[in-house]
Amino acid sequence: MKVSDTSNEITAFPKLLVLLDIESATVTIDTMGCQYKISDQIVERKADYVLALKGNQGEFHDNIKLFLDTQLTKEFTGISHTKSQSMESDHGRIEQRQLWLINDIDWLRERHPQWQIQGGIAVVESLREEQGKSESDERRYYINLSFV
Repeated sequence: MKVSDTSNEITAFPKLLVLLDIESATVTIDTMGCQYKISDQIVERKADYVLALKGNQGEFHDNIKLFLDTQLTKEFTGISHTKSQSMESDHGRIEQRQLWLINDIDWLRERHPQWQIQGGIAVVESLREEQGKSESDERRYYINLSFV
């Protein structure tokens, strides 16, 4: 679905979700679509979601980022979490990723009840090495309806 020149992705997502059969699917959306009304619509359609989170969500993003960054610094000591790692090597590029997932987020649900997060929050750190280029690293944050 093409977004019209006088519209944006936020208004296009709800229309697109109506057209798609998403029941029992996992919908992934970038930061532009990380809106609680869009997540509500996904839940109403009996689907799961993984939404990328950035500063466009203000305090919601800030709370998650501060919490996860603090836990990374403390190496998640005393916090129940799941960790996953992967590495890809292709065409002179090596990318390592680590994911940390936390499901015990009652504090976040209480602070932001408009978000239907029965699952958890996650942070992904990526380290990329490319021939002839300096290393780059990136940290991304996600919310999910029902992380397993």
